[in-house]
Amino acid sequence: MDLRKVPDEEKVNLCRKYFLGGFALLPFLWFINIVWFFREAFIRPTFTGQSKLKSYVIKSAVGFLIWFAGLTAWIVIYQKYRASWGEFGDKISFVIPLGEP
Repeated sequence: MDLRKVPDEEKVNLCRKYFLGGFALLPFLWFINIVWFFREAFIRPTFTGQSKLKSYVIKSAVGFLIWFAGLTAWIVIYQKYRASWGEFGDKISFVIPLGEP
């Protein structure tokens, strides 16, 4: 998508939609929001609606970082303690491991 061809009002609207979409357990939308609109929000000369755009980009970054930190913490805890959880650890696993060496 070429953002240079999109009017400023539509950019703000699109950014808002991606921000709200991140709350539907789609945090990659927050990441896309950051990547697509960072330049428009912080580097480009001032335009009408830029403050809203900045707000959505910052909130998307915070939401993505919280989600990423939580996912990383869960992966580390699961990998470290799955074997000691016994049957419960196996039940919540997508791939049943063969066992400990």
